[in-house]
Amino acid sequence: MEVYTLSNGVQIPKIGFGTWQIPEGELAVQSVAYALEAGYRHIDTAQIYGNEASVGQALAQSNLDRQDIFVTTKVWNDKIGVEDTRASLEESMEKLGLDYIDLVLIHWPNPAASREQLPWQERNAQVWKALESLYREGKIKAIGVSNFMIHHLEALLETAEVAPQVNQVMLAPGTPQKDLVAYCQDKGIQLEAYSPFGTGTLFENEEAAKLAREAGLSLAQLALAWSLDKGFVPLPKSTSPENIQANLAIEGLQIDPHAVEVLDKLQGVKGQLDPDQVDF
Repeated sequence: MEVYTLSNGVQIPKIGFGTWQIPEGELAVQSVAYALEAGYRHIDTAQIYGNEASVGQALAQSNLDRQDIFVTTKVWNDKIGVEDTRASLEESMEKLGLDYIDLVLIHWPNPAASREQLPWQERNAQVWKALESLYREGKIKAIGVSNFMIHHLEALLETAEVAPQVNQVMLAPGTPQKDLVAYCQDKGIQLEAYSPFGTGTLFENEEAAKLAREAGLSLAQLALAWSLDKGFVPLPKSTSPENIQANLAIEGLQIDPHAVEVLDKLQGVKGQLDPDQVDF
């Protein structure tokens, strides 16, 4: 598995296996186990996904060396301070069966759960302090954010002692988020692309399907090649062994510049939610 190097020197595999919407239990264990067997070395989960224990079970059963696996989780929206954030991450480590986590992200920058309690800037600063302390203790190898737009990043950087190494956002054909991408790249923040298929809406797009046929690729492979072409870390999710394998078989694929341009401007693919308007 090829890797990128984060701003702190930590290496992150270029493709991750997403586990959003895979429920806790046998299906999650089997899906992650097959992903690891197929060659994935980067597993992305979150506290709110409810499947950290299943991810941990699959990791334990894999017999892979710990240092060969990169695991991400995310702090959920109901955490607003240093102590509750630390406690939640200790719980995440216990569920995952790990003594350290490779990457931890703040899941959303302006959650409804905390809007009435304190400004989002203050909430993020407090949660970030907890991540920084765990990072310094070696319990987290890299820290970052998710769904942060430019103004959220700017506010966080006013108080952060350690700059975010990652921003995981919705990046897919039709949602290139060029201004945000340029900002993050200028700051040395690695971008991760969740829902790289537009939560499935890409598969309904005839223009994208035509490009995939012309390239001799599946539509999923075309979207992932687009993501890698831009230097993102795509996080495809699947429970199908065939699709899990196919999604991984794209390293080294070259995508035509014209196809990249067309995919950037694609219409009708589900895009990024406004993090300042979410109701969770």
